[in-house]
Amino acid sequence: MSSPLYQLIVIRFKEFIREPGIIFWSLIFPVLTAWVLGIGFSKRGELIQNVALIENNGIHNVQLRDFLTNAEKEYNDRHNLVAYKKTLQNDKLGKTTYKFIISTPGEAILMIKKGISSISLREENDSLYYQFDPKNPEAKLSYILLSSAIRHEDFVHETANIKPLETVGTRYIDFLIPGLIALDIMNSFLWGISYALIEMRAKKLLRRMMATPMRKFDFIFSHFVARVSLAIIEALILFVFAKYYFHITVQGSKLALVLVFLAGNVCFTGLGVLLASRTANLRIGNGLMNVVTLPMTILSGIFFSYHNFPALAVKIIQKLPLTVLADNLRSIFIEEAQCLLDTAKAFAATRPYTDCRVLCPTLIEAYNLALEKMGKSLKCDDIDEDISG
Repeated sequence: MSSPLYQLIVIRFKEFIREPGIIFWSLIFPVLTAWVLGIGFSKRGELIQNVALIENNGIHNVQLRDFLTNAEKEYNDRHNLVAYKKTLQNDKLGKTTYKFIISTPGEAILMIKKGISSISLREENDSLYYQFDPKNPEAKLSYILLSSAIRHEDFVHETANIKPLETVGTRYIDFLIPGLIALDIMNSFLWGISYALIEMRAKKLLRRMMATPMRKFDFIFSHFVARVSLAIIEALILFVFAKYYFHITVQGSKLALVLVFLAGNVCFTGLGVLLASRTANLRIGNGLMNVVTLPMTILSGIFFSYHNFPALAVKIIQKLPLTVLADNLRSIFIEEAQCLLDTAKAFAATRPYTDCRVLCPTLIEAYNLALEKMGKSLKCDDIDEDISG
């Protein structure tokens, strides 16, 4: 085939193949990220609480020592006692292991600063002194559990009506994978399209291409087709890995997933072209892309819930393109969101969290605006440079 569109698409793929480093960052790195975070933050049945134990010149608290009577002792290479470890079993709350690391006051503070422990404990004859940050939820939980355990308080009466949650989709990895897919779409299109266009503008290649029998639509569409093809491959590799390693499943509509995925591609294609139309300088373009991508990467709920931010900030964050895409993908993956075939034209969803009626028109408007801006840029900036040159 010799059509301009076909030739342009082939060029885009050849550019990708000739850069082996791109294959690692696009295909392998997201999988490694999912594997590391999935392993590191997976929920375990056993809760481990590290406690910095400050011994006070041989003074021992009777209540604490009674609690540590049957504790396992750990020694260093010099056969010095360095820690006590005791595991408590609860039928409904699971195992809780307390590791009391013998420390000086200075070492206890350092352990808290480094995140090794969230609480320190100093024993006196008549009482125990706890030291922790009351604004730290983990530290408060450690205090409640530890103080109750030392006092031998039984949680049976509190857990009698607890039913363990066995619903699919409550793990951290279930929350993470849809967010990573959305993040890959954003990075793939913003960096893949914006940077390529800015580089072409910087090298004056667009002026030469405008002199060929090529439509501007074919030029932009070739970038879109190439990036969509690569985005599909990236998402499939990540999903297949998560499916067989972490047993991730799509609980909602496959049609809704495809529609939202394509809508996200259109959105970030438009944003990518729009950014590229603003500058022909690689350094300025790099700064613009960082200004756009970095806040969304941090705030849009990819690695943690944005609902931890203040209510006013949440309202702003929810309007970010990456937030909309990640929330919609996540609702399909873990919230069983559906999308009917007869509403595909309007991208309307049957569940409120998959509000494609809001998502897709906004994304298409962004794409059309970007085409308009890029067209003006091609007509004005590059041609004017030809004339002045």
